[in-house]
Amino acid sequence: MAVVRKLVVEVVEATNLSPKDGQGASSPYVVAHFHGQRRRTRTVIKDLCPQWGEVLEFAVKSSDVFGNALEIDVLHDKAYGPTTRNNSLGRVRLSSSQFVWKGEEALIYYPLRGKGWFSWVQGDIGLKIYYTVEVPQPPPPPQPPQPAAEEAKPLEADAAPTSPLREAEPKPPESAEQSLAPPDGAAAAGSTAPATPPADGEKPDEEPPNEDAPAPAPPSTEKAPPDVETTVEAESPETAEATSEDSQEVPPPSPAPSRTSMGPEIDAASHWVPPPPLPPELMAASVSASVPQVKFAGLNGPHPPMPPMTRTYTMDSLDSVVIERSSFDLVEKMHYLFVRVVKARHLPTNGTPVVKIVVSGTHIKSKPARKSASTAFFEWDQTFAFGRDAPESSSMLEVSVWDPPSAHVDRRSSSDVAGHNFFGGICFDASEIPLRDPPDSPLAPQWYRLEGGGAHHGDLMLATWIGTQADESFPDAWKTDTAGDVNARAKVYQSPKLWYLRATVLEAQDVLPLTAAALRETSFQIKAQLGFQMQKTKVSITRDGTPSWNEDLLFVVAEPFSENLKLTIESRLPRGPVVIGEATVPLMAIERRVEDRKVASRWFTFEDFSREKTVYKGRVHLRLCFDGGYHVMDEAAHVCSDYRPTARQLWKPPIGSVELGIIGCKSLLPMKTVNGKGSTDAYCVAKYGPKWVRTRTVCDTLDPRWNEQYTWRVYDPCTVLTIGVFDSWGWSESDGPQEAMPHDFRIGKVRIRLSTLQANRVYRNSYPLLLLSNAGVKKMGEVEIAVRFGRTAPTLDILHVYSQPLLPLMHHVKPLGMAQQELLRSAAVKIMAAHLSRSEPPLKREVVLYMLDADSHTFSMRKVRANWLRIINVLAELIDVVRWIEDTRGWKSPTATALVHALLIMLVWFPELIVPTLAFYVFAIGAWNYRFRARGPVPHFDPKMSLADVADREELDEEFDQLPSARPPDVLRVRYDKLRAIGARVQTMLGDLATQGERVQALVTWRDPRATGIFIMLCFVVAVILYLVPTKMVAMASGFYYFRHPIFRDRMPSPALNFFRRLPSLSDRMM
Repeated sequence: MAVVRKLVVEVVEATNLSPKDGQGASSPYVVAHFHGQRRRTRTVIKDLCPQWGEVLEFAVKSSDVFGNALEIDVLHDKAYGPTTRNNSLGRVRLSSSQFVWKGEEALIYYPLRGKGWFSWVQGDIGLKIYYTVEVPQPPPPPQPPQPAAEEAKPLEADAAPTSPLREAEPKPPESAEQSLAPPDGAAAAGSTAPATPPADGEKPDEEPPNEDAPAPAPPSTEKAPPDVETTVEAESPETAEATSEDSQEVPPPSPAPSRTSMGPEIDAASHWVPPPPLPPELMAASVSASVPQVKFAGLNGPHPPMPPMTRTYTMDSLDSVVIERSSFDLVEKMHYLFVRVVKARHLPTNGTPVVKIVVSGTHIKSKPARKSASTAFFEWDQTFAFGRDAPESSSMLEVSVWDPPSAHVDRRSSSDVAGHNFFGGICFDASEIPLRDPPDSPLAPQWYRLEGGGAHHGDLMLATWIGTQADESFPDAWKTDTAGDVNARAKVYQSPKLWYLRATVLEAQDVLPLTAAALRETSFQIKAQLGFQMQKTKVSITRDGTPSWNEDLLFVVAEPFSENLKLTIESRLPRGPVVIGEATVPLMAIERRVEDRKVASRWFTFEDFSREKTVYKGRVHLRLCFDGGYHVMDEAAHVCSDYRPTARQLWKPPIGSVELGIIGCKSLLPMKTVNGKGSTDAYCVAKYGPKWVRTRTVCDTLDPRWNEQYTWRVYDPCTVLTIGVFDSWGWSESDGPQEAMPHDFRIGKVRIRLSTLQANRVYRNSYPLLLLSNAGVKKMGEVEIAVRFGRTAPTLDILHVYSQPLLPLMHHVKPLGMAQQELLRSAAVKIMAAHLSRSEPPLKREVVLYMLDADSHTFSMRKVRANWLRIINVLAELIDVVRWIEDTRGWKSPTATALVHALLIMLVWFPELIVPTLAFYVFAIGAWNYRFRARGPVPHFDPKMSLADVADREELDEEFDQLPSARPPDVLRVRYDKLRAIGARVQTMLGDLATQGERVQALVTWRDPRATGIFIMLCFVVAVILYLVPTKMVAMASGFYYFRHPIFRDRMPSPALNFFRRLPSLSDRMM
């Protein structure tokens, strides 16, 4: 059944409209245009702030709606007033890419624009715009004759309630439309995701069967011959994945339903009427893309030609676009021998047989087969990938079927064949196996007769080919370099959508009885808790039992909203706080906003849940909202990879994409000891924006090669891409002490700032993996990566981004404090780590914390000294300028001093040249430095600048010490004394700075009457001289006096400096 997509526009209100009726008012109405459709609201008579509250719906006629625009016009109705035409009160034009799905909408006020440059309009219009999907109810089927219904009862009793098979069964002509409807699962999926256009080569619509065609013949009950398959085969995983995104973009699709859940398939196959004969190359027929694809195939029937392979990159429910499959042009091709084992038939056993594969000295055993009750086939549907150095390397491939002695099969004993019943095997010459490279179509599995065993008529269906890591079967295949670990496969993760929950606590009422409240002053405090986050208001003192706060409490919340906000009011008594009542607020009932507008406040009741019957304990006045205009910080601001706000309505179009090719590592250090030798099971994690990627885990090698490529969309070039390398402890069993949940050990990390990359240029380099620990900095190896920043937006748009603020508007309209930002960032990191650790395979908590730099703000004496040296380095150029002026003033180079005098005369007599001269000087410096720009690898971690290579062991131990410290008291005493010594120096520096500022204030405060009198009289004389003498003469005289020859100077300090140093300060009043 086809779903209907609609665009819903809720016209709420407008504010501060222009008067257009000639009488100081307007009678506005709204007209909306979308995709050739027009909708209109009612007219509000003589109101400059009208409220409509109407819903306008538009049918989305095509799947490519993101190129359409919604136009909203606010007009004055000429029927109400002396005007002769419908005057425009403003218009709004919105791109359809800004709209969201139902449930994510928010009320947004758009400023009204005029139709031309000279149009006088004002005001805003409040709209809610979102997409929705509706499933129309099917018409009731016509009532069949009574005898036919009685004959159909036995068949309905045996058939499954819902299965893809029943969708493909022949039906009467009057139910032809229902035969093309998607299954219930597809309809449900369509209600939450946009419809995807059919891929090239698929039929967009299936023609209904001819109603004049004769009725189908009675079903045949004759058994099919054993060598011909008459069952309906579900769509293969390769076919299903050909039109979807591979595992490098989104998680792999769910496997096809097993035949045990498809109902009694044998009965359906026995009653199936074969279609008219077709050519052999068209034996596999496909139906429309809106229904599950089924194939009727004979023995070794070839698959039909597949459509070109594309994948859909999905960042969110609206941000989807079809792009070509990655060509893996940034990495090296790795050839693999793929073996896909599908199923077997005619095996003389009732057990769970396994398939053993031997190639190039590698022995692999499949999972136990599951027996289909409908077809009596033994099914595996498992793919194996064996690494090959080159596609022409030759070896023998042996595939055999065995029956284990018991139901329990030890998968690790792949080479042990004792006690197994051998059914037969197949041998292939690997040099004759075909080579497949996408976009080639997947190879169809074929039936092969098992030879040399107990199954004389047994057949095994499998497919073999040689491919690369770009093959769509590669992500979910068993791989030799991962040793078959199910948690070692590559995966793409999506960060949860984070919101700021703003809870404004206004006041409370009826918290104490009037008799008790009138006796004394009482202190109240409200405690708000959301999961592990807890915040408290200030203490409010009142005598009437109605405390007030008007205080904002901020929390971090992740979608879906599964928790409730709990509020507790406490009375602060001398013996301790006493809980008066509790209130619970469901998060689903809280309004969302994307701007700084007032939301409606609500009253919530406090109740006492400690008793058997809830008792009323007062009420609290709250203003709650989800602030979607903020960017929830989960990374440090200087290494952030995304600055977009939470609300999708405020997102701007991307300006390009960044492609990352993770090639491999070299010379890694062993992280653990397995079977008496050093071992490393390395994998790589990359993070940019809300998208995380994880490569497969290459086991037991110090030079792992991944050669995986990933792509992200870029919305801001001033962002950072982070790549980390880790050692997995989840697969191998080390010789050391075992932990219940072993942690993955960090190996190193690389950061790449996109603004340092040139557009469309490939940067392929090896970066050292440096790990800083309490033992010092250590090089753990090298990682080789390739990066390319592709620009899709025009050059002017990219340059315009540099003039925009980094953070969204709400961070400037209603900014958050630094301490509050750090608290919220810590909560966001914990939420994200908990979310990603629940994925499969999990992205462990320690990996997320290391990638997000959760411990970057801990105290470090090394960082204090490094930051001080950074400040000195920044001021070095200014210091050089001061030194050059002093050298010029001291006539060390008479020629340079003479030129400076000539320049001074020119700038004094032509002051309009000062700013152009400075600008040209800066341009000359930049053009000169262009010759010395960095042309090597992208800048990386600098251990010399970080002072990591010269850091003291005690400083590093203090840096990595946890809070609270676990060191002995003697160590803590030494650290405390050292900190006191440093604090004394900082204290002296701050005191000197305060003294200089107080001396400036003492110039006019008459703290020293004689000094103040001298200063103000000197200012009066200077004013009179400047009134009488031209400014140019004064400037030239001052310049010549400053650059006078040293023989005309005194070595003693100047009188002005002596006068300033004698001014009093408040340091003598310090105790």
